[in-house]
Amino acid sequence: MIQSDAVPTHQPDTHAPDIDPPDGLSSREAGARLSEVGENALVEHRRTLAGRLVGFLWGPIPWMIEAAALLSAILGHWEDLAIILTMLVINAGVGFWQEFKADNEIALLRQRLALTARVRRDGTWQDIEARLLVPGDLVFVRLGDVLPADLKLVSGAYLSVDQSALTGESLPVEKGPGDEVWSGSVARQGEMTGVVTATGMNTYFGKTAGLVEQADSVSHFQKAVLRIGNFLILVTVALVVVIAIAGLFRADPFLETLQFALILTVASIPVALPAVLSVTMAVGAERLARFKAIVSRLVSIEEMAGMDILCSDKTGTLTKNRLTLGASQPAEGVSEEDLLRVAALACERDAPDAIDTAILARVPQTGTDDRVTAFHPFDPVGKRAEAEVSGPSGAYAASKGAPQVMVTLCGLPAEDARRWAEAVDAAAARGFRALGVARKDAETGWRFLGLLTLFDPPREDSARTIAEARELGIDIKMITGDHEAIAREVAGQVGLGTRIAVAEDLFGPDGEVAGTGGRTLDEVNGIARVFPEHKYRIVRALQDEGHIVGMTGDGVNDAPALKQASVGIAVSGATDAARAAADLVLTGEGLSVITTAVEQARQIFERMTSYAIYRIAETLRLLLFMTLSILVFDFYPVTAVMVVLLALLNDLPIMAIAYDNAPVARAPVRWDMGRVLTIASVLGVYGVIESFVLFWALRDYMNLAPDMVQALIFLKLLVSGHMTIYLTRNSGFVWEKPWPSWKLVVPSEATQLAGTLIVVYGLFMAPTGWGPALLVWAYALVSFLLASAVKVGVLRLLRRGSLRHRRHLARVSAHLGR
Repeated sequence: MIQSDAVPTHQPDTHAPDIDPPDGLSSREAGARLSEVGENALVEHRRTLAGRLVGFLWGPIPWMIEAAALLSAILGHWEDLAIILTMLVINAGVGFWQEFKADNEIALLRQRLALTARVRRDGTWQDIEARLLVPGDLVFVRLGDVLPADLKLVSGAYLSVDQSALTGESLPVEKGPGDEVWSGSVARQGEMTGVVTATGMNTYFGKTAGLVEQADSVSHFQKAVLRIGNFLILVTVALVVVIAIAGLFRADPFLETLQFALILTVASIPVALPAVLSVTMAVGAERLARFKAIVSRLVSIEEMAGMDILCSDKTGTLTKNRLTLGASQPAEGVSEEDLLRVAALACERDAPDAIDTAILARVPQTGTDDRVTAFHPFDPVGKRAEAEVSGPSGAYAASKGAPQVMVTLCGLPAEDARRWAEAVDAAAARGFRALGVARKDAETGWRFLGLLTLFDPPREDSARTIAEARELGIDIKMITGDHEAIAREVAGQVGLGTRIAVAEDLFGPDGEVAGTGGRTLDEVNGIARVFPEHKYRIVRALQDEGHIVGMTGDGVNDAPALKQASVGIAVSGATDAARAAADLVLTGEGLSVITTAVEQARQIFERMTSYAIYRIAETLRLLLFMTLSILVFDFYPVTAVMVVLLALLNDLPIMAIAYDNAPVARAPVRWDMGRVLTIASVLGVYGVIESFVLFWALRDYMNLAPDMVQALIFLKLLVSGHMTIYLTRNSGFVWEKPWPSWKLVVPSEATQLAGTLIVVYGLFMAPTGWGPALLVWAYALVSFLLASAVKVGVLRLLRRGSLRHRRHLARVSAHLGR
C-alpha cells in the first residue's frame, strides 16, 4: 500500500485484505519479472552536459562569433578575444539555464509516483518500494493512497478514486471488482486489492509522461532571431569580403586590411542580438511576476503576444473545482430547510466527500436536537447513504442517494416517478448532478422529500476574463474531461458559447482531427470528454492550422498539452508536473491575470521589434556606407578605432529599450519579417544617402582635411544611430504617443553627449571644436525628422498593400465558394 504522512505504516498481516488466492507472487518470480520489464519508474532521456554545451555553440551566429574570436587570437587582439568569448559564454549560459528548467518536467512527474506499496509476496503482506512492483503483483489500496501502478481490482467492497489529475473529471469515480484504476490517482474512500497490470512507462501515467517528452515546439521568437541573424550575417560577410578584396587589389597592407575587416565584422554581426532580446524579455518577466504570473521560459513572452487561441481547462480554471448546491426541488408539503436538514443528517461528518462537503456547507445554522445513532456510508451497490436518527419527536431514518434509487425506495406512484425522472433529466441537461433525499418514520415508512442539485460553479471572474481576452483578439476554447452537458452549461454561464464538441467524435480512426457535425476546431467553443492524448492532439491540430495556441491546465493530464502549446499556462494550485511543463505559472487564482500578461507581452514584443529594426538598419547603414566609400571614393570614412567606439556607444543605451514605453496592440502580433526587413532596409538606405550628402559637403564643399572628415562622419553616424532608436519604437511620427521613457532617453542622450565630447576634444581622433560638431547635430536633427516622415510613408504603403492582398483573397474565396 502507498504510505503518506497521514496514513500510519502497516504492520505485516495487520488489516491484510482477504483475497483469493492469498499468496501473490513469490520473491523469485517478482525478481525475474523485474529483470524483464524494468523498474516501475518513468524513463528519463537527458543529454550530457558536454552535449548541451556543444548545442549552444553550434549555429550560424555562434560560428561567426567563433570565427571572429579565432581571427582575434591569430592577430593578437587579446582584448577583442576576451570580449567575444565572454559574449559566447553569456549566450550559452542563458540557453543552458532555459533547457535545465525544461528538463525538470520528467523529474517532477517521477516525484508524483508513490514511494512505497503494500504488496503480497511469498504469502505475506509487506511494504516495498513502488519502483520494485511488477505486473502480477497483488497490491492493497485504501483511503488516502496514491496508486503505485495500473491495477485491476479483484476483491473488496468498493473504492472511490480521484483521477481528476489524470482525466480532468471533477468528481471521484466509483470502482469495483473487475474495474481498472490508474497509477497516480488517489483513493478517496474504501479499500480493495488489485493485480498490477502495467508499470513504469507502460502505465496510463507513464504514457502521459511519454507525451510530454514527445511534445516539442520551436518558438516564433527563436525562428525570428535565426532569420534576423542569418540576414545580417550574410550581408556582413558579403560586404566585408568586398572591402577586403578591394583593399588587396589596391595593395593596402594585408594585416591592416585584415584588422579592419575583423573589427568591422565584430561590430556588424549580431553578436548581442540573442542576449539583448533575452534581456528585454527577462525585464518583462519581472514585470509579469508583479501581476502573479511567473515566466519559466522567456521565449513564451513573445509567443503570448501572438497567441490567438487559448485552450482553457474547465475544472479549477473556469470553475472553482468545488461542488456547490444548486437550486433544490422540495416535494409538495416539504420546506427547503427540512430537505437540507435531512440530507445533512445522511452525510459523513468526520470524513465528508465532495458531495457531503457541499451539503454541509448549506445546512441551516439553526440548532437541532436530532442525533445520529448509526450511520451507513454510501454503498456503490445500493447507491445511497443512510443514517439512523434519534430526536425529540422520536427515532427516524434519513437517506440520500441516486434519485431513481430513492424513488423506488419510497414506492412512488408511476406518475410521480415519471415527473421526478423528468426533473432529473432536466437538471442533467444543464450539467447538474441530482441527488434524492428521503425520510423514514415508524408510522409512515419512507417518504420522498425532493431533489438536490450539485454543480461545480464558474469562478466570479471567468466571464469578465473571457470578454477581455476576446477584446484582445483571443479566441477561448474550453477543454474538459467532463460530460458535454456540464461543459455546455458552464460555457453558457461564462459567456463562452454553447457549441460543444465531443472528443471521440472529433477525431477520426487515424487519430487526426476529422471535425464533427460539419464543425471544425475553429468553429467550436469547447470540447468535452477529453483525454490527455486528445488535449495534446487538439493543440497540435490548431498549431498545424497556423494558430499560436495557449493552453491552461492544473493536472498531470494537462502536462503534454502544456508542453506542446506555444504558451503553456499552469493555473494556481497546479500540480508540480503541470507547473514544470508550463511556460507561465499563475500564482493568483483564476484567469484574470492572463489578459494583463498578454498586454505586457505585447508591449515586450513591440520593444523587441523596435530593437530588431534598429539593429538591421544600423548594420546596413554602416556597412553600405563603408563599402561604397571605399569602392567609389577609395576613402575610409571612419577608422578602425572609430568602428569600435561606435559599437560600444551604440550598445550602451540599447538595453534601455527593455524599459521603454510601448503601445499595446488590440490584436495578436507576430513577427512579420517582410515588414521588419522593409522598414529596416528603407531606414538603412536613407541613412546611407544622408551620410553621403554630409560626406560630400564636408570633403568637397567645406574642403576639410581627411581626419576632420572622419571625425565628423563618426559623430554623424553616432547621433543618427541613436536617433534611429526613437524612429523604430512606434508606427507613427516621433512626436506621437507613446512617448519614450526617461529610462531610454537618459542613456541614449548621455552616450551621444559622450561621443560629441570625444569628437570635439579629439580623443582617439582629430579634434573638431564645437562649431563643426554642432553643425553635424543640426544636420542630423533635420534628417531625423525627414526619416520619420519616410518611415510613416512606408508603413502606409505596406498597410495598403496588405489590405489589397486581403481583399483579393476574399474575392478568390468568394469565387471558389460559388
